[in-house]
Amino acid sequence: MRRFVLLYLAAFATACGADGASPDPAGQPPTQAASDQQDVPFERLSLDALPNAIRIHPRVISGGLPAGETGFRELRRLGVKTVISVDGARPDVELARQHGLRYVHLPHGYDGVPEQRVRELALAVRQLDGPVYLHCHHGKHRSPAAASVACVAAGLIPKSQSLKVLQLAGTSPHYRGLYHAARDVDRIDDALLDALEVRFQSTVDVPPMAEAMVALEQTHHHLQQIAAADWGSPPDHPDLDPPHQALLLREHFSELLRTDAIRQESDPFIQIMRHSEETARSLETTLRRWDAATTPQPPAVLNQRLRQITSDCKSCHQRFRDVPLSEKSSRGE
Repeated sequence: MRRFVLLYLAAFATACGADGASPDPAGQPPTQAASDQQDVPFERLSLDALPNAIRIHPRVISGGLPAGETGFRELRRLGVKTVISVDGARPDVELARQHGLRYVHLPHGYDGVPEQRVRELALAVRQLDGPVYLHCHHGKHRSPAAASVACVAAGLIPKSQSLKVLQLAGTSPHYRGLYHAARDVDRIDDALLDALEVRFQSTVDVPPMAEAMVALEQTHHHLQQIAAADWGSPPDHPDLDPPHQALLLREHFSELLRTDAIRQESDPFIQIMRHSEETARSLETTLRRWDAATTPQPPAVLNQRLRQITSDCKSCHQRFRDVPLSEKSSRGE
């Protein structure tokens, strides 16, 4: 359970060159020759409904969560056949199905990509109908790492290009485990990949603690949108009520502190959770007391509280979540 707490704490137009190695759009498996390339011209795509979208290979696109109907229509327009989520949240399988797309759920954390997951991702981009769209929530951290290791391991891009995917996506260097995964991945022989027996599922069960972490991260993102709208409901998201979102954030922390799993965590981890809970409580109280009709200018303390929560999250991530898998293994975690 501890590993899942740390795992989720908490955040196309032109084909890329690959002489003699690119599969056709129907999804033919790549050949070994792909790994002999010395340079790969990745392409950043400007698509509002597919945040941070990057074409890494004619067969593989990395990006963020598709934005509802518009996002899935955009995927169809791009010819995508399979959507792979590496995020902990439950994929919208039905919406994808309505647009003729298959969903596959292969989640991993911010601390790296486990060896078995690398094999599964490589097999997925090699075997499943393509093009394939890999995504996490924002498309900046987990999905670029997953796409990078999958493409190197499957022979779609050379190992020398693995870190460039993360750099182009803007993956934070604080996610050392993700950079380690991209740096250390090796090509897997085609025969070994084809011999793997993997049952690709549209959704996989995520432990309740991990689900709580995903919910916390999403609510924090909603509050950032609210703050950008001067602490009112965002024009493009009028259903978000500021005090209610602050309440939800506080409850996420409160519920985490009530779980049995939290008792297995270190004192510094628990202290950060408690501090964030109290800060979220203060944020909610301030929002409920503020009368925008009589005082149009939002209280300065609102931004201060949200910055504090964000700072706590970053600190906790760096100390507990973003530790590379190799370091956790050496410490027996």
